[in-house]
Amino acid sequence: MAYILNIETATKNCSVSIAKDGETLLCKEIAEQGYSHAEKLHVFISEALAALNLDFSDLDAIAVSQGPGSYTGLRIGVSAAKGLCYALNIPLIAVDTLEVLASAISVENGVVIPMIDARRMEVYSAVFSSDMLKIRDTKAEIITQESFAEITETIHFIGDGALKCQEVLPSGQFVYHPEIIYPSAKQMSALSFEKHKKSDTVDVAYFEPFYLKDFLVEKKL
Repeated sequence: MAYILNIETATKNCSVSIAKDGETLLCKEIAEQGYSHAEKLHVFISEALAALNLDFSDLDAIAVSQGPGSYTGLRIGVSAAKGLCYALNIPLIAVDTLEVLASAISVENGVVIPMIDARRMEVYSAVFSSDMLKIRDTKAEIITQESFAEITETIHFIGDGALKCQEVLPSGQFVYHPEIIYPSAKQMSALSFEKHKKSDTVDVAYFEPFYLKDFLVEKKL
């Protein structure tokens, strides 16, 4: 039996779940225009544990969404996860954010392309088969009319980044699922448990989020 705390903060969704053997027992999350992760994350963790009558000492591991996504959001989630793992002396598990998002949908055929909004017409995306195997690595890309032209199957778009594609890539081959906007810690439960069973963990001291792009600070002139 394994209790795992899952933390997902890569987007505007501040999401926490507690799972037992890969099954989500409880999830607390909120998606707001202004990032509230710093204020909400530790509160959600404490409230989730209390609701299940669990203590931090009951946790066997902590999983965190590793990115890509918001620089600030990822830093907050990873810092919290690393601090708790260090204090509790339990392993840290890193889960691909786009795989978490892709896991929110089930399709019988075609491919699934989860997209996280970067900026302007750029997205972070990857391509998954209908049985959730990653068939194209994660990358940052600018969406044009030629995007994904090499794919002949039906393409299912999910995530907040997909919203900007509808005018450029109209329906037909492209199927949009606007009900799936952000990755959630609910979908992390099965993924993190599989990694836990294989002892697929990361070094608490040296692990860094997968930003994909360098963080740039614009100076005012």
